Amino acid sequence: MRFLVIGRDGTDPEAPDRRAAARQAHLAAGSRLAEEGVLVHGGALVDDDGRMTGSMLLLDLPDRAALDAWLAEEPYVTGDVWREVTVERFQPGPWHLPA
Repeated sequence: MRFLVIGRDGTDPEAPDRRAAARQAHLAAGSRLAEEGVLVHGGALVDDDGRMTGSMLLLDLPDRAALDAWLAEEPYVTGDVWREVTVERFQPGPWHLPA
């Protein structure tokens, strides 16, 4: 089952520092997920000036419970980086990302 996750950073003055503090753990966790075939695609959301304001991840997990378990340990969640998280089921089109 594919899930599209959009995590939006806080907008308070300390938000960039929280992102920086959790970034290496977040990237390491993402690398492990990619090696396991769970992370299909991901990247940073940026504003017009190129500053990171959030993240997008496309994950392949068995069910919503597995996604929630991942979210509970995701460094940008535990590090209070993402202040808003949206999750949608995702169905790839026939020309992208084999199911």
